[in-house]
Amino acid sequence: MAQEVTFDSVAPVVPVRDLDAALDRYQRLGFTVRPYDGGERYGFVERGPVSLHLTEWAEHDPARTAATVYLYVSDADTLHADWARSGVEGRLGEVRDTPYGLREFAFVDPDGTLHRIGSPSPARQT
Repeated sequence: MAQEVTFDSVAPVVPVRDLDAALDRYQRLGFTVRPYDGGERYGFVERGPVSLHLTEWAEHDPARTAATVYLYVSDADTLHADWARSGVEGRLGEVRDTPYGLREFAFVDPDGTLHRIGSPSPARQT
């Protein structure tokens, strides 16, 4: 009988038009960033156990080839306030309670990536 394979983590690859600008943006949002040391225009952003990969793609069109990532965090309200203070370009939505028990907000960056952020709703934790 074969041993079952377990999955340890995931790192979505997100297309960007300008890697340097994207790395700066994620750093301002509190992520640790580093470009790939090889020849490709590729980078890594991490915050705690969460990791995203960024790939510079000349043909990336935010209206057609944008990505979506969902990030579960411990406190969506605090993160929203932090991101609002960062002054990062993009569209930052308001935090709201969802019918599925999360406090949630959305952030769309200049590359069109939709970041949906959620944490357990305090009403559900009592």
